[in-house]
Amino acid sequence: KILLQINKLRLYISPSKLSDMKKVYAFPFYVKLAIILFTLMALIAIMYVGQDVLAPILMALVFAILMEPVSAFLKKKVKFSNAFATATATFLFVSLIVVLFYFISLQFVGMAEDWDKIQSNVTKYYTNLQQYLESSLSISKEQQKQAISEATSASTGKEVAGATLTSITDSLLDLILIPIYMFLILLYKNHFIKFLRDLVPEKHRTLLNDILHNGKISVRSYIVGLLIEMVIVSVLTTIGLMIIGVKYAILLGVITGLLNLIPYIGIVFAGILTVFASLTGDSDGTVILGILIVNIVVQFIDNNILVPMVVSSKVEINSIASIVGIIIGGMIGGITGMFLAIPIIAILKIIFDRISLINSY
Repeated sequence: KILLQINKLRLYISPSKLSDMKKVYAFPFYVKLAIILFTLMALIAIMYVGQDVLAPILMALVFAILMEPVSAFLKKKVKFSNAFATATATFLFVSLIVVLFYFISLQFVGMAEDWDKIQSNVTKYYTNLQQYLESSLSISKEQQKQAISEATSASTGKEVAGATLTSITDSLLDLILIPIYMFLILLYKNHFIKFLRDLVPEKHRTLLNDILHNGKISVRSYIVGLLIEMVIVSVLTTIGLMIIGVKYAILLGVITGLLNLIPYIGIVFAGILTVFASLTGDSDGTVILGILIVNIVVQFIDNNILVPMVVSSKVEINSIASIVGIIIGGMIGGITGMFLAIPIIAILKIIFDRISLINSY
């Protein structure tokens, strides 16, 4: 009934009146800016509140874009059905992840056998640090023990344990949901695209197709670039750690490559883990110095050669925008948000680059 009344009302409005009505909605620049900022704030708030639901869906979308060529190849060349090709592509992706983590777990089992030596070396370094603080900064051992006991109080320990358990539970749930979402996204890809096209007026559908096509290519190129960077960083780090004689060099190189997927911050955690793992050998400080040198050299090569050539060229995003986006992504969704920040910014850049074309359609 409402639509019928609106159609009747249109019959009584002349074209001149319609043009006058359009002029009412020609907002000044500051109003448009306020609306855009409000919309962005609302989107960020929605992503923050719904991160537990949105994070695995967005991760699955990124991986689905990565594996879409595999599914398409199986359908066109091998003549698989849509469901079977999608299931096979998802299975291959999950298998690669499982094999990688199985290798890492086996290496960690070997590292656990050296736990007594790690404790011994940690005790030596801790004793040397205590003596340095006492002699150089006049902080007695009793004061140091009191500060440590306050920092690791029972209540704090319970909070940390609870937070860690919750984080592990959420991660396991995401590991189960991501392949399921990925399979469904690949399976119903055409339905999702049709739904988006139905939402957009017909005169803007060409623009929508352009955004979807370029967004898919940009995200896929970025992820492939990250994987290439991960392999090169893993190989360089492994070679460097082998040269200085670090035990479990292959494991630490692979972990460094994986953590390097988290821009700017992952390498710091990788360095700390490598220093900790070096305690399985002799407690010589030169090994730690060698690890720092290896990490600095690899990061110099990564930041100045690999990232500009392999990663940044794929998305063409300003470095400042990347850093700010990663910080905001970390505030919203933690490590997952940091990983998703660059693909989301790349898609937004494609949309913003083409949004001005709407007036010409």
